[in-house]
Amino acid sequence: MKEANSHTIERNIAMELVRVTEAAALAASHYLGRGDKTLVDEAAVSAMRHTLGYVRMDGVVVIGEGEKDEAPMLYIGERVGDGTDLPVDVAVDPIDGTTLVAKGLPGAISVVALSAKGSMHCPREFFYMNKIVTGPEAKDRIDINAPVAENLKNIAIAKKRKVSELTVVVLDRPRHEQLLADIRSAGARVKLISDGDIAAAIEAALPEREVDVLMGIGGTPEGVISAAAIRCIGGGIQCKAWPRDDNERKLAVAKGIDVDKVYKTEDLIDSTDVFFSATGVSSGELLTGVRYTSDGARTQSLVMRGISGTIRWIASQHNFERLDKLSFFRPH
Repeated sequence: MKEANSHTIERNIAMELVRVTEAAALAASHYLGRGDKTLVDEAAVSAMRHTLGYVRMDGVVVIGEGEKDEAPMLYIGERVGDGTDLPVDVAVDPIDGTTLVAKGLPGAISVVALSAKGSMHCPREFFYMNKIVTGPEAKDRIDINAPVAENLKNIAIAKKRKVSELTVVVLDRPRHEQLLADIRSAGARVKLISDGDIAAAIEAALPEREVDVLMGIGGTPEGVISAAAIRCIGGGIQCKAWPRDDNERKLAVAKGIDVDKVYKTEDLIDSTDVFFSATGVSSGELLTGVRYTSDGARTQSLVMRGISGTIRWIASQHNFERLDKLSFFRPH
């Protein structure tokens, strides 16, 4: 597949994006376990929007929190950045796992992804998509249309393991009853999560992690954001529309959309000019959450660049007394 706008971004803008996810994570972390999802979202969005304004780019939000009239969310079509002549597509998820933060549960992260303008594609006609994600060793051995047992067998062969040694991460939802039965019947292990399938997809794509594959139905925007990270890692994702009802299916068909189309990594992000940053809010398998100290806080972030395949784990110490004097950073 010919890639759009291949390798046009010379600098590693991911190192600027990490400030954005750190700011959102720090802001949201104040509401950990306080039971209010709205406060969590508002704090993260406000911090993310403010800090994005200092990134040297002319960005347009392609994947956001909703439409323009749904303020204070970062809406689809919103211009972000300082207006510098670097046109890019931007995907944001200020908090992947808002419920996790509100309930004080592990695994919430703040996420921003960026790619060359016109290279990020989200099938918005569908709220949900069926997904399968795995790492570089097995990315060419998965087929979302194949039976679960066949996919697990092929992944095991690629990873030089037994099926019984594979761990599949799945969102804990009633809609996955049959999927779980199929995974267990095939002999693989299961890890259920309540929320946060972006973090889970990254876990499945990274080598030598606790999980080997993600399977199941989740949000469409989250699938595209996951694809940005997976493009950097070199793993593979396949998605397929999962209409919620006959009406959603009929509306899509009426627009001439192929409901049975399989979207692969390159269909969702068709450029190697892709950058990704995630910062932990509440500690989970992927990232450590925000930890307060006597003079500030500590964060852990995952920062990636597609063209080089570089993956960085960044541990940061934030001094609130000094940060309060800087206009670009409002951590608390």
